[in-house]
Amino acid sequence: MATERLNREQIKEILPHRDDMALLDEAALLEDGTAEGIYHVRGDEFFLRGHFPGNPVVPGVIQCEIIAQASCMLMKDAIPGATPYYAGINSVRFRRPVRPGDTLTVHSQLVRSKGPLFVVKGEARVGDELCASGEFMFMIAK
Repeated sequence: MATERLNREQIKEILPHRDDMALLDEAALLEDGTAEGIYHVRGDEFFLRGHFPGNPVVPGVIQCEIIAQASCMLMKDAIPGATPYYAGINSVRFRRPVRPGDTLTVHSQLVRSKGPLFVVKGEARVGDELCASGEFMFMIAK
């Protein structure tokens, strides 16, 4: 259960991403301390136009970015006035293509944090099928 479910406009109050790179449709910090994000793949996204013609698939790096944006809910108190940057990505695996019409649901949990460094485990699914998973490190820079 979510403590608060945010829409695209509310997410913009937390994340610095704009225009084509503001990817999340919904986000929430759940009562168990994990984060959830939802992204509906419409089919008209810039990254699908050439990836691949006649066989559109959401690139793995975009899936990682969706996981990262959802994970920012876990560090939202550290973000105001700062920018969350990737500091590293480990053990990322892609298991299922994500296509137009799919709804990608992301769950992430904080593994550890120290100062401005946050380490998160995240995964993205379409329905019950795992699409992407890995460990993501972020540096919050003022």
